Amino acid sequence: MADNTADGEREYRPQDTTVHYGPEFASQLAAMEAGVRTGELDIISALPSGSAVLIVRRGPNTGARFLLDSDQTIAGRHPDADIFLDDVTVSRKHAEFVRSGTQFAVRDLGSLNGTFYNGERIDDTVPLVDGAEVQVGKFHLTFYSSRHDQPQGA
Repeated sequence: MADNTADGEREYRPQDTTVHYGPEFASQLAAMEAGVRTGELDIISALPSGSAVLIVRRGPNTGARFLLDSDQTIAGRHPDADIFLDDVTVSRKHAEFVRSGTQFAVRDLGSLNGTFYNGERIDDTVPLVDGAEVQVGKFHLTFYSSRHDQPQGA
């Protein structure tokens, strides 16, 4: 609160009227602009360093979330796959998500329908960036890494 001066006017103190937003707020705002829902934002914000999440945006199981927290995660139609995607457009072992330190990448495992990164079919291992879309069969998954692992100012 501002103090009153002797003549009854309030003393101006900018810290009382100006709101300062840090890098975390900028990251949250960017995520909201990318279509992240409030509940998803809470999940993304809570991810520990070295982990990430895939959120199904389109296709079967829209809204489903898959945690990436190991060095190798297989996505496919096989019931034993780490990420079970139950649809005939998905190969039994379709794609692999690989973690190296705090960075993630995706690669196709020779699937019939291919794996797509931001709309383009991939042949090699492709590094994942926050907000990237990975398509496995009919499933469109959006990748989000831990906020702890974001470059400063991102």
